[in-house]
Amino acid sequence: MALADEIKEKERRVRELLRSRGLQALLLKRQDNFSWMTCGGLNLVGINTEIGATSLLITKESKYLISNNIESPRMAEEEGLTKQGFIVKTFPWYENQEVSIVKELVGGGPLGCDVLFPDATMMAEDIARLRYSLTPEELERYRWLGERVSSALEKTLMETRPGEKESEVVGRLCNDLWRDRIDPVTLMGAADDRISRFRHPIPTERKVERYLMVSVVARKWGLLVSLTRFAHFGKLPQELKEKYDANVFIDCTLMAHTRPGIPVREVLRKGIEAYHSKGYPEEWKLHHQGGSIGHIGRDYRVNIKTPDIIQENQAFTWNPSITGTKSEDTILAASKGLEMITRPILYPTLSLTVDGISFTRPAIFEKE
Repeated sequence: MALADEIKEKERRVRELLRSRGLQALLLKRQDNFSWMTCGGLNLVGINTEIGATSLLITKESKYLISNNIESPRMAEEEGLTKQGFIVKTFPWYENQEVSIVKELVGGGPLGCDVLFPDATMMAEDIARLRYSLTPEELERYRWLGERVSSALEKTLMETRPGEKESEVVGRLCNDLWRDRIDPVTLMGAADDRISRFRHPIPTERKVERYLMVSVVARKWGLLVSLTRFAHFGKLPQELKEKYDANVFIDCTLMAHTRPGIPVREVLRKGIEAYHSKGYPEEWKLHHQGGSIGHIGRDYRVNIKTPDIIQENQAFTWNPSITGTKSEDTILAASKGLEMITRPILYPTLSLTVDGISFTRPAIFEKE
């Protein structure tokens, strides 16, 4: 029954968009929108492809899977799309008939699409907003994913030894995640001075000496979480501890103001004020501060002109950074209060209260 409720709600959102925009149908080709519409299905072949190998067409009365003959058997059998009520339209792989099939099903009526498509209106942002408010069923899956990835990342760093390569550490994390078919779609890893030198440090074969940062964006059922953790071998220098603690405060400030109905640019302004209050007024300019997450790594990165309003049950990952440190976890904005989707599970913690909200945040793991 839960799946039926989720399907019904997503069809309602799509058909409300059709009504409000005067459309005959909506064509979904991106893998994130496919996963959302099919309640966690995968139409990708390459792990990081934006456009999937099959498409969904939703009209006012029906919904269709449009696929070549290579993909359609798996779509029906493993992704269960026929059980979800999709009518399968298959064409030979050597004859790309997608455009003609869509035209036949839609007729001459207006068509919206999430990518550029012949005779269709590009509606990527409008479609993305349909996904922002997570359903109760998605929340159950999301909480499981957040706990699983948090544990995997912390366990990986706690087991790291000096002399290991950044890529070696990240490889162990990937191995752990893949045991549950969790896709690590974005990975960053930096040892020692690389943490301060680069805001987006892809993992290299650099060996860890004293200090290590690993960040991961991980996906299952089309849902993504994002988080960062640090490890330090030997006693943490006081200057670094003060920087990290200030960064955690800024992150908590951003999270504390992430509430449904609030313009996201107002949340960013609170974060910028926190940078100033901690004595780092220019650091926010050196890297984006994060934004909405859910079915892609960031649906949007918040800047001072972002027009969006936070929705009920919308996920966010803020990632403030002060040179040499960063703070990042995935949260849920809800009227009943902030919920941590990723959180410290194995790590030592810091406790602080910001704007009346109590937070338990990960400390830097100090390893002898």
